[in-house]
Amino acid sequence: MASSDHTILQFAASSTTTLSAKVHPLVIFNICDCYVRRPDQADRIIGTLLGSVLPDGTVDIRNSYAVPHSESQDQVALDIDYHHNMLSSHQKVNPKEVIVGWFSTGSGVTGGSALIHEFFSRETTNPIHLTVDTGFTNGEASVKGFVSVHLSIGHQQLAAQFQEIPLDLRMVEAERIGFDILKTTAVDKLPNDLEGMEASMQRLLALIDDIYKYVDDVVEGRVPQDNKIGRFISDTVASLPKLSSQDFDKLVNDGLQDQLLLLYLASLTRTQLGFAEKLNTAAQIL
Repeated sequence: MASSDHTILQFAASSTTTLSAKVHPLVIFNICDCYVRRPDQADRIIGTLLGSVLPDGTVDIRNSYAVPHSESQDQVALDIDYHHNMLSSHQKVNPKEVIVGWFSTGSGVTGGSALIHEFFSRETTNPIHLTVDTGFTNGEASVKGFVSVHLSIGHQQLAAQFQEIPLDLRMVEAERIGFDILKTTAVDKLPNDLEGMEASMQRLLALIDDIYKYVDDVVEGRVPQDNKIGRFISDTVASLPKLSSQDFDKLVNDGLQDQLLLLYLASLTRTQLGFAEKLNTAAQIL
């Protein structure tokens, strides 16, 4: 039986295919701020991502800065001196932060992304490409992460392809409220403290309802049990402080009194500044 030779087209084996990243909200806010302040003739902005690699291999993206650039259909020019000066300034403050990738605004990967990614591949190994859709293509500012995977035939490398990786956007509740507002295309007004607390409580109640439904489904046998989820729920419940209704009311009232005291002091300071301004004006007239 005659044997036939087959040419195998394959992706080069790399750990980047299982790479994941954790993005801090400061990075997203900074990218959006740089996009608002971009030059009039610029369609998008690009910049450098700073952070570190955690022991489990997750890339922790904690900071960023924009890099001036110009691009056309077939070439991209970066201000490399500015990039290196900004990196040196950042590392004077946070020496543990290193280059972990680069970002761009837009709905996804473009033709010039490969050229920019090649430059950052010389700055660090396995850089991450983060995209922020500031044009609200799908009605919100979506955030995606990509890595470059080599496409080869045998030992000969042909090209590189961008593959999406999972992103973990972890943030505290105050940051979550700001990020939810940032994702929408239009906002009538920013929420005050009471409205923000109301939104947080509604989200908390929805999560409690989801957990209650999951536990009920597991008990009734409609959903298979997961020991990892069960331990997580148990640890969460055990971490709650054991307070009686009287202790809880006292805690809330003490917090309310503190807030009212701050409001009173702020109002008193504002009144004193108003009196001082009027006295200075009267003294200049006399």
